[in-house]
Amino acid sequence: MWPRKDLLELLEIDHPIIQAPMGGESTPLMAIAVSNAGALGGLGCSYMSLDELRATTTEIRSGTNRSFNLSFFAHPPPKEDADVNARTKAMVTPFYEELGLAHIPNCGNGDCDPFDAARLEVLLNNCPTVTSFHFGLSPIDMVRALQSAGSVVLCSATTVAEARMLADAGVDAIIAQGWEAGGHRGTFEVSFEDFGVGTMALVPQIVDAVDVPVIAAGGIADGRGIAAAFALGAGGVQMGTAFLSCPEANIDDSYRAALRQASDDETRLTRAYSGRPARARNNRYIDAMASHRVALPDFPTMYGFADPLAQASRDNGDAELDFVLYGQAAPLNRELPAADLVARLVDEAQSLLNTPRGT
Repeated sequence: MWPRKDLLELLEIDHPIIQAPMGGESTPLMAIAVSNAGALGGLGCSYMSLDELRATTTEIRSGTNRSFNLSFFAHPPPKEDADVNARTKAMVTPFYEELGLAHIPNCGNGDCDPFDAARLEVLLNNCPTVTSFHFGLSPIDMVRALQSAGSVVLCSATTVAEARMLADAGVDAIIAQGWEAGGHRGTFEVSFEDFGVGTMALVPQIVDAVDVPVIAAGGIADGRGIAAAFALGAGGVQMGTAFLSCPEANIDDSYRAALRQASDDETRLTRAYSGRPARARNNRYIDAMASHRVALPDFPTMYGFADPLAQASRDNGDAELDFVLYGQAAPLNRELPAADLVARLVDEAQSLLNTPRGT
């Protein structure tokens, strides 16, 4: 038995585990397996075209009749700054030369648009059980349209202030994303200096500040983390890095090797690949870009400078300069099929939560 069931009832799931909807790394097969195992499978959809979004939704529905989550970024449109672009081009030039890349692009759009009316229309025609947002919340009229169509709306918060804004906006549950989490931080406003609150400190403060279910995220990799989240007042957890080692994850051999060799202290937040803070395996390129301490092109245009470097590094066979996203708990990963991982997590957590006191 789980200590509380408000999130389970809201999401119509059996187990309080949300598979993070990682854009690029999660797959329909992963989402289907997790949902069929009684947890909430999900897929990051911000890099998809409208046709891909339609096809993906149809594929997941054909594989499960359980709840699933489609997730989107809610970032502001990027602003063009010629001086920032020129400075960034100069900063990346040594790495292009090292990798033998003759052409250095000026910038790019990253093929990632904010959630908009066209995407809303696709969802309303084939509404997912859950829709989640990252980098802030989409316009309230879109949120209300999704809720009216029967979709539960979740959104990430990285501070108490962000959580209060989301609660005031009427979201159904809040994902409290701690500093330890891999991938892009859900921070609404990106300040020049990196900052963050760890999961252990963030979750109980958000629980105390809002009246909707709270989902703990960041640094949770096994049943111990799930049990701890309940002790902090959360109604469930979101886990991303833990699912990267599943065979359903869309990652290459070098990425899997990095996860097998991961240590607790080798990741850092960086804007060097996308323009927004993301926790990834540290490398020479990240260190060099961070040393300048200057503004980079807005998300997602920074991808235009960084993607060719990451791809060339992969093509060279070492992936030393690749954008390898994972969190601080990666050394706890298990290489299991997604459904088996859910079952293992449930057994581990329930053995701790249901142990009588004094035993």
